[in-house]
Amino acid sequence: MLNPKPQKTDMMNRRTARELALHIIFELGFSENSAELLDFRRSDEGQELLADQNELFEAPLENRYSEYVNRLTSAVANNLFDIDVYIEKYMVGWNVSRASRMCMAILRLCIAEILYLPDVPPSSSINEAVELAKKYENEDIPPFINGVLGAFVRGEQLEQ
Repeated sequence: MLNPKPQKTDMMNRRTARELALHIIFELGFSENSAELLDFRRSDEGQELLADQNELFEAPLENRYSEYVNRLTSAVANNLFDIDVYIEKYMVGWNVSRASRMCMAILRLCIAEILYLPDVPPSSSINEAVELAKKYENEDIPPFINGVLGAFVRGEQLEQ
């Protein structure tokens, strides 16, 4: 079932906030200066530019979801090396360089959410990561992402 496109008057929910964070995390994969990029994306000018590029960003951002996006994108930016070590560790039979940038962004988002945002249950985070993969990747990637993230949670003995 397709979700309706957000309207400017709709309030943002966590799923939409997570997707917004994904776009920023994806963009971090192209940036040499993550702090500068995050500052720009959090500015009014950066938000307006995003809204012009993607209707997802047109919905008003409630404070609690703005904080969530900021915490999640900062967690990825500040812990990118450690997150990528986990990804490589649990990406059995794959080389990180073979994964698409979007696949890596989804994995980074989920692992950061599990490790650094304890208010989100790992099983919910994994489910949302799989849903994002269904939206942005080909059909082979969602089961792959589910496998990597499930192995990560089991391997690091994190609660599901």
